[in-house]
This record gives sequence, C-alpha cells and structure tokens, in this order.
Amino acid sequence: MTISADDIKKLKKEVGIAAAQKVQSGMVVGLGTGSTTAFAIEELGRRIASGELTDIVGIPTSFQASVLGKKYGIPIRSLDDVDRVDVAIDGADEVDPAKTLIKGGGAAHTREKVVDSLASLFIVVVDESKLVDRLGSTFAVPLEVLPMAIAPVTRAVEKLGGKPDLRMGVKKDGPVITDQGNMVLDVTFEVIADAASLEQTLNNIPGVVENGLFVGVADVILVGEFVDGQPQIREIV
Repeated sequence: MTISADDIKKLKKEVGIAAAQKVQSGMVVGLGTGSTTAFAIEELGRRIASGELTDIVGIPTSFQASVLGKKYGIPIRSLDDVDRVDVAIDGADEVDPAKTLIKGGGAAHTREKVVDSLASLFIVVVDESKLVDRLGSTFAVPLEVLPMAIAPVTRAVEKLGGKPDLRMGVKKDGPVITDQGNMVLDVTFEVIADAASLEQTLNNIPGVVENGLFVGVADVILVGEFVDGQPQIREIV
C-alpha cells in the first residue's frame, strides 16, 4: 500500500500516545525532540490536565522540548534539580535489529544522549520507515562539533573513511547551530561494521562534542506500522 504523509502523521501520533501511556505519577520524564515525541509530550499534558497523572517532572533535551512541555503544562526542570530519570521518550532516525540508533536529525543528539542514557527506561518512538537492516543505510551519523574545530574534525573523519557534510540551515543562510552553539557535520560511512567502536572513535576526535550513534541505550522500541491497511503499534524489547 502507498503510505501518505497523513498516514505517517497518524502513526507518529499513535506511537507518541502509546509511549506517554507508560508514564506513571511521580516519575521524572526525559522529554525527547522531534515530531513523534511532540505527540507524546502533548499526551502527557492531556493526562496531567485530566488529573490522571500527578507529580510529573519533565527534563527537556532541547529548547523545542522545553517549549512544548511548558505549553502542555508539564513542570520543566534541569538535571541539576533531580537525582534520577525514570523514563525517557525520544525518537530516532534509524533503528537496527540490535536496537542501535542513529539520532540527531534535529541536531539535539548531545542533550538527548545525556538524558536518554540516564533513564531507567528509554522508550524509542518511531514509525516503520525508521527500521533498517544496516545502520547508516539511510541516514548519516551526525557529529556536534565546536565551530573552531570544523576543519580538523573534517580531516580526521575523512581519514576514517567517512564523508562529512556541514549541515546547512533550511530557512536561514549559513550552517545549523545547536542549542549549545555548535555546528553539525553529517558523516556518511559506506559500512558501519562496529557501531560501538565507531561511537568511541568519533568522540575521541578533539573538537567533537558528541555523535549520533546510540549503542546499548534503547530499552523498548515502539513502532507504528500498517498491518493489512490498519495502523498498529508493535513493541520491540
């Protein structure tokens, strides 16, 4: 069947709602970034407003998540204010069979990795188009890089066999700037044979703040997909 943009939006909404339903009163919740997670944040707000959830604290992974959380009535705090993260809900650009992720399409992967890695339960919300057999087959690996280090990091990545591309703004002139004031290199690798090793190697390049490989972080993947023409949520654990 042909999946329309409206169908994808419907899947994202259903997955976001399903993730938000796993949150219980009293939890500290990591609020991810992206279109699917936005539906989860909206659903959390609805549950708070109805009295179904109480004593919830949201830890945003980006300015976008902070704005949405406040919009929907979720108390927003920082990691300085809490001693734990009970659950994090976040999207992904790619998910492989080992639940290894590529994230960073929204240039928020540094904060996302901090919050998602701290969570006792990290729930990934995606539609079926994000599932891949081989990591890096549809999406480049984003690197958040200090602006003064773009040139040497580019050379170092090329020596590793990667093809780096400075991410440019869509509705602005010049490069994308992260919430931390850095730039993003999107690096394409012909093959990612060992994601864990590559994650460490990339982060060891001076000037790299963080990369978008998330290895061994995801606990549950909620996948929105169409089965016999009907939207369904599949849980991968």
